[in-house]
Amino acid sequence: MHNTVKNLIYIEELIKSKANHDKLAQIIAVSKTFPIENILPLIEHGHIHYGENRVQEALDKWSDIKLKVGSIKLHLIGKLQTNKVKFALKIFDYIHSLDSEKLATKISEEQIKQEKKPKIFIQVKIGNEDQKSGIIKERLGDFYNFCKNLNLDIIGTMCIPPNDGNTEQHFSEMNKINKQLNFKDLSMGMSGDYLEAIRYNATYVRVGSKIFGSRS
Repeated sequence: MHNTVKNLIYIEELIKSKANHDKLAQIIAVSKTFPIENILPLIEHGHIHYGENRVQEALDKWSDIKLKVGSIKLHLIGKLQTNKVKFALKIFDYIHSLDSEKLATKISEEQIKQEKKPKIFIQVKIGNEDQKSGIIKERLGDFYNFCKNLNLDIIGTMCIPPNDGNTEQHFSEMNKINKQLNFKDLSMGMSGDYLEAIRYNATYVRVGSKIFGSRS
């Protein structure tokens, strides 16, 4: 058995042992920068969810594979620029980084043209880091209504908490925000904190180095 598959199975078992609700968190194997050869053992094992942060890299890497393996779900976990939306919708099934009305409008226009409707998470700006993108929590309700009027398939919220030593506090706050908006899905947690995230009802966690090893 390939090491990446062993790592994935170990993480799956950890999540099962820590889960506090019936719906187990889906593991997004963050495959960005890794060649497809490193990912094939997971695909052959039957893993479905993969994460990329660059649109062009995803198109180059995944277009042929997705034609052959129709069950694969590809997640855009990086920032999406409006001029990349038409290309993103060609390859991605999930977008985790909706962070503006301008981007929402562009996705709405493009999904009509392509007759595709990706599942979307609203990125929430949690904490006070100026460089982080996202919708502040005070605007979330209005922004969600704006997105619904555009016929976007908003399934939940996403956050990348600041590195301020208060990760659990931020996860707890996100859990409350998600429940207030009646979302069933919550995207948060990475290799270093995914177990904490699932304690606060994360349904999608992004795990890269714990599966694939360090990036060179």
